[in-house]
Amino acid sequence: MRRHRERAPLRVRLRRNRGRRLRRLFCALVTLLATLCAAAVVAYRLTSIPKPHPETVSQSTVFLDSDGAYLGRRGPVDRQDIPLSEVPRHVQDAVIAAENRSFRTDSGISPRAIARATLATLTGGDPQGGSTITQQYVKNALLSPEHSLARKAREALIAIKLDRTRTKDEILEGYLDTVYFGRGAAGIQSAARNYFGVDARSLTVAQGAALASILNIPSYYEKAGSDPEVTAKLENRWEWVLDAMAASGSITAKQRTAARFPAFRFYPPGETEGQRQYLIDVAAKEAADRLGITEDRLASGGYSVTTTFDLALQDSATQVVQEHPGAEGVRVHTAIVGLVPGDGAVRLLYGGSDYARQSFNDAVSGAVEAGTALEPFSEAGRAGEPLSKLLRTAAPTPLNLASAYATVAADGRYATPYTVARITRGGRTVYRARPDARRVLDEKQARTAGARSGAGPTPVAVGVAPDPAEGKRFAIAGAGGGITRRTVWSTGYDGRLALTVALFADRAGSKKGTTVPAQLPNEPSPAEFARRVAARTWEAATKGGPKSAAENATESGAESDAAR
Repeated sequence: MRRHRERAPLRVRLRRNRGRRLRRLFCALVTLLATLCAAAVVAYRLTSIPKPHPETVSQSTVFLDSDGAYLGRRGPVDRQDIPLSEVPRHVQDAVIAAENRSFRTDSGISPRAIARATLATLTGGDPQGGSTITQQYVKNALLSPEHSLARKAREALIAIKLDRTRTKDEILEGYLDTVYFGRGAAGIQSAARNYFGVDARSLTVAQGAALASILNIPSYYEKAGSDPEVTAKLENRWEWVLDAMAASGSITAKQRTAARFPAFRFYPPGETEGQRQYLIDVAAKEAADRLGITEDRLASGGYSVTTTFDLALQDSATQVVQEHPGAEGVRVHTAIVGLVPGDGAVRLLYGGSDYARQSFNDAVSGAVEAGTALEPFSEAGRAGEPLSKLLRTAAPTPLNLASAYATVAADGRYATPYTVARITRGGRTVYRARPDARRVLDEKQARTAGARSGAGPTPVAVGVAPDPAEGKRFAIAGAGGGITRRTVWSTGYDGRLALTVALFADRAGSKKGTTVPAQLPNEPSPAEFARRVAARTWEAATKGGPKSAAENATESGAESDAAR
């Protein structure tokens, strides 16, 4: 009779099989790990670094005034590439302190941040940040913005590959050229201009730390300077960034102590910026013509266009013009042109009070009745072209009339008006203005026209209004007579500047959306208002002895070349 062996207790059986199970588990883990490593290696080798998205490659073209002040831009994206060498080291260090303090030494990824983001995705939590600068650059410039595990994994692989194939400076340069700073500005160059009105290379320690602080929540912090609550919160973060820079040795204790929270350009833009698009329209057309390209290509080409305009003077004139009370049912137009005699550089071009309401430029395209404004040239004798053609025009544009009087100021030399002094791209000058001047009146003819106008430095005409500030006189002319004036002109000049103010009016036409000419309202006196605008604008324009646009362009070009 066979005896049955008694089964060992479960606890004993488990103890006997423990070693075997552990060995099996270990083998399984090793196999899994090897498989994952092999898959990672294969995935890494198969992963290529994609080209940047078209929108991150596209650059805007910026327009600057004659002193380099930011005027505005054209293009789908407010962005301009600049080399890292043009970004001060303290600005680079501020961004690293704010966004990724281990950037210089990490492998391009942060395992902790990846784990946190993965957990948030799996559990349906809020998207998590904390990516390295390399990952942020990959996400912003090379990948779509979707939130998924597959995209996050690809982001990490590309970041690692990028870190192994590019230098840290190359990665930081790409990041600083594409990261969004708010206010519509992508990249450090556009951010510097939007927030502080300077180029990136001119950013101070305090300004650089402020821009780095904005990167945390750009859509919120973009209101800094105009919203007290936002400004206070940004200042706290700014202090934190500066403390980190001081702790790492990026700045000295003295620099940290001396740092003061910077002043921001007001946002959104103020009223005086409502007519700057008139200037950009004119300069963009001229710049495109000079380069032989379309305005669309100019807008996305990453050019920097230095204009002949004086932005401070432009804003000053805007404030003076807006003092006119207008009249019920009548819209009063004021056009102002100031240009350099014998050179042609347009310093001032007031074409309207608000581009959004009226895109038509009164100063450049408005054909206004000349009336008596051209009478001083009637006894000057035969003039050369293009002045002779202008003198045959019954309704010249304010720009053309100003160029005629500039010819008198230049002793008979007519200079073609221009608004673009210099164009650069990638730090290289691709165009520099050369004034186009020719003699169209002899000196005697010019003196005759000047004497009859009474607008020059030695006026003799009766009824010429003086400028009480500097003794400057402005000739008053117009179309219509007595209290039925349709147009009033005020013109004055010397060797530095020729300034013309045109005042006219219109009212709604019988058909919807149309206008017809109207009589100028008598209060205030049109002649007195035009003279006052001219006198106050003249005073603002001639303080400190303005240089010609050609001189400004030469100096700014020399400074840029020296900086490079």
